[in-house]
Amino acid sequence: MQSGEAGLLTNDVSRLADFYKRLLGIENGSDDPVHQCLIAEETTLTIYNDGTAKNNQNQNICLAFTVEDIEQEYQKVLALGAKVPEGPTKRPWGAINLRFCDPDNNQIFFRSFPREEEGPSAR
Repeated sequence: MQSGEAGLLTNDVSRLADFYKRLLGIENGSDDPVHQCLIAEETTLTIYNDGTAKNNQNQNICLAFTVEDIEQEYQKVLALGAKVPEGPTKRPWGAINLRFCDPDNNQIFFRSFPREEEGPSAR
């Protein structure tokens, strides 16, 4: 079995899709107000309005993306005006996580796994 995609249900497909297009630096050639698929490398993110009202109290799911440069991505997230409950923070297992919210208040994590420097300058 393969994971096919992650999907976000929303009342405003265009707004949410535009946020993710800018965040991920991709274009899907669509402005469909009901359904859009965004593909970044091998991951598909579907944004869909199924016609039901959403409360935007998404507390039980998050999306996580691995990035190369967490500081550069942090600046991008700030420029998009996203709410950032936790800036880049090093975790005990070595990852650096950034937690922020998309326009529908979905929890998003960017994470990087810095390589340990070798030699005397390593921390």
